[in-house]
Amino acid sequence: MNSEQLCTLVVNALNDIKAQDIIKLDVRDMTTVTDFMIVASGTSSRHVQALVDNVAEKAKEAGHKPIGVEGEEGGEWVLLDLQEAVVHVMLPKVREFYNLEKLWSLGLSGDLAATDR
Repeated sequence: MNSEQLCTLVVNALNDIKAQDIIKLDVRDMTTVTDFMIVASGTSSRHVQALVDNVAEKAKEAGHKPIGVEGEEGGEWVLLDLQEAVVHVMLPKVREFYNLEKLWSLGLSGDLAATDR
């Protein structure tokens, strides 16, 4: 499975259980850590956890075991590392505060239109 196919799997898994405002950022030209960052919002801590669990389960079923998960204990911002894709699922207030989309779009001339939504 290549990184683009993995991103499609992640976005579909997020959509399956109603993630909000899903954004895929292509960061291949900005970092060697990952190819894509996918940012989404959940409506509650429980929803954030369910979204991450669903993505992890779908990735495992496709033979792509997650490398790590951070932030599960709080549930406000959970990061799932799938190596070629890093998934950030947050509560809306946390997402607004950290504004990862803007941070990672700086290398794209500040234009979010260059991302896949």
